[in-house]
Amino acid sequence: MVTVMTATAAKPSIDDIWRWLEAVPDPEIPVISVVDLGIVRDVSWEEDALVVTVTPTYSGCPATAVIALEIENALRDRGIENVTIKSRLSPAWTTRWISAAGREKLKSYGIAPPVEGAACAGALRLNDVTVSCPRCGSSDTECVSPFGSTPCKASYRCKACLEPFDYFKSF
Repeated sequence: MVTVMTATAAKPSIDDIWRWLEAVPDPEIPVISVVDLGIVRDVSWEEDALVVTVTPTYSGCPATAVIALEIENALRDRGIENVTIKSRLSPAWTTRWISAAGREKLKSYGIAPPVEGAACAGALRLNDVTVSCPRCGSSDTECVSPFGSTPCKASYRCKACLEPFDYFKSF
């Protein structure tokens, strides 16, 4: 049952809204939520409007419009009719914003999470990064291609278990 929020109904708490947003999956990596990914930067009430501020993973991310629509739909399904999605480009998103739970979800899904402290400028410097296999845990891996299934990932192969996997590049 969907409850529509009326002018006399109490506004849902910000904590409740954050919990609801934790159920909104990233469209490119559905195992991780937009909250775990760290792209939801702020949630606030401005009078009767709920404002959700989102920072895309990069300015040309093709999923940005879908993410905004999915956030809006999830909140409307909870009865919030007046939703505004704002985009914030500065500071730029960084993989440091991915939650610990999000990193574990990536790993469980077969995607090596970003290596802490590794800086990556697109395809550069991947050879300097030691990426552990998300399947067997071996650090005996090699970069097959700096270009993966999405712009934020690179293709790797584990030399121990011989399985290919994606690595979520550090930004």
